[in-house]
Amino acid sequence: MKSKRLVMIGSLVMVLVLFVAAAAAYACTSVVVGKKASVDGSVMTSHTCDGGYDFRLTIVPGQSHKPGEMRPVYKGGGESPEIAAPLTKVGEIPQVAQTYTYFNIAYPFMNEHQVMMGETTIGGRQELRNPDGWFEIWELQRVALERAKTAREAIQIMGSLAEEYGYGDWGECLTVTDPNEAWVFEIFGAGPLKKGAVWAAQRVPDDEVFVSANRSRIGEVRLDDPDNFMASKNIFEVAQQLGLWDPSQGPLVVSKVYGPKQSFYNSRREWRVLSLIAPSLNLDPWADEYPFSVKPDKKVSVQDVMAILRDHYEGTEFDLTKGLAAGPFGTPNRYATSTKLGEWERAISMFRCSYSFVSQSRSWLPNPIGGVVWFGEDAPHSTCYIPLYCGITKVPESFQIGQRNIYDRKSAWWAFNFVSNWADLKYCYMIKDIQAVYNAFESEAFAMQPIIEKAAKELYDKDPSLAVKFLTNYSNDLATRVVDAYWQLADRLIAKYNDGYVDGKTVGYPEEWLKAVGFGKIVKPAGK
Repeated sequence: MKSKRLVMIGSLVMVLVLFVAAAAAYACTSVVVGKKASVDGSVMTSHTCDGGYDFRLTIVPGQSHKPGEMRPVYKGGGESPEIAAPLTKVGEIPQVAQTYTYFNIAYPFMNEHQVMMGETTIGGRQELRNPDGWFEIWELQRVALERAKTAREAIQIMGSLAEEYGYGDWGECLTVTDPNEAWVFEIFGAGPLKKGAVWAAQRVPDDEVFVSANRSRIGEVRLDDPDNFMASKNIFEVAQQLGLWDPSQGPLVVSKVYGPKQSFYNSRREWRVLSLIAPSLNLDPWADEYPFSVKPDKKVSVQDVMAILRDHYEGTEFDLTKGLAAGPFGTPNRYATSTKLGEWERAISMFRCSYSFVSQSRSWLPNPIGGVVWFGEDAPHSTCYIPLYCGITKVPESFQIGQRNIYDRKSAWWAFNFVSNWADLKYCYMIKDIQAVYNAFESEAFAMQPIIEKAAKELYDKDPSLAVKFLTNYSNDLATRVVDAYWQLADRLIAKYNDGYVDGKTVGYPEEWLKAVGFGKIVKPAGK
């Protein structure tokens, strides 16, 4: 029996090695803003879904169910459809009488009660994972969004289901918000020999900002403070059973016991986000650890979070638009390489991002109006964020379709992806063209937001269905206009920068770059 256990654990170690290699290519960032830290009282979260994930966005309507009905549980469904294995049904759980409408994508992110979710994969220890567990993270999210009216309730639902039926995924962090609270939920398996889960959740203070960048961030779990902490019943037991923690050595710190990780791939993004939010702290970019959350120097807007998601460390010693690696035209993108020489700095905005968003949950507005996700397909630095209200009943067809391996001008994702890829040819020039387009639409949307919401509230007071129809038409019309504008932008960029010219004119290369690459007169070598 003991030898079988060793073989099983050894196999899990090999799987983990493969996962860690892949994790560098599939990693996300999530920023959370408490209601007293935001400019208008919104509770915000965000997500950059960085990797080959499903970018097709659909709205799943809530439904009524009869007593005794069961809900199937599936594995799979987050990866891009052309690379994903088929969905596999692993079991059934009792269905609830009423499910809620939610927005479904690789990592579903919003329901009709303004419950929002961001995500980052944090890995966790190899000893914890048990792939026989029923629930993967995206399926936990779906069930919670179907059933929860608050962030706290969503966490309790996910935690209890994972404990009962088993968590079969790698360590994950979800940032879960509602109109009043913001929480960080981290979950791991309970070990290779037992189906279950270990999880902890910590509330983000209302007046602070939090960031997750693919490593565990929860510290000491203080269960005597239920207003700010939640955890699985076995959180201390499993750590002791697996030899991960000894109570005599101090309190259990989740990030050290269950999810230890030291890499600038993670910590640099933590530093950057917290430094942009609170520059007065003068945080060290080479530190191993940072505060769980910080008070911002000034209150944070949706636009501030968008700017963070679009960041490449501009203006710092790590600026990815500078140096030889950026090429002559300052592209911040760094593609994966098989060499063992080292690693690139990892920016917040990534070319491989499938989609990103910034959400607002607002207690002073009815749910259909108060919840809004500013959604952008593809890379944050080149996308346009579009407001999608949680009460709307559909999104444009172009946002519901598409595959990475088939170029499709009917797919919204391809419009943004093409523009972003084309910009690499002459980034410092083309990004200005791109910014002009998305700035115009985003400025319009933010200027219109109070007007649209005032009109929607007046309609809601008369008949909620009128407000829902109004917001659906508004979000869909704007989204369609943006996609059309990006296809027009793509055509303009092709012509404007054809053959390396800019509007038919030669711009050459920066002199510093020419000197660095050895540009000069061609001289015949001696003896030739």
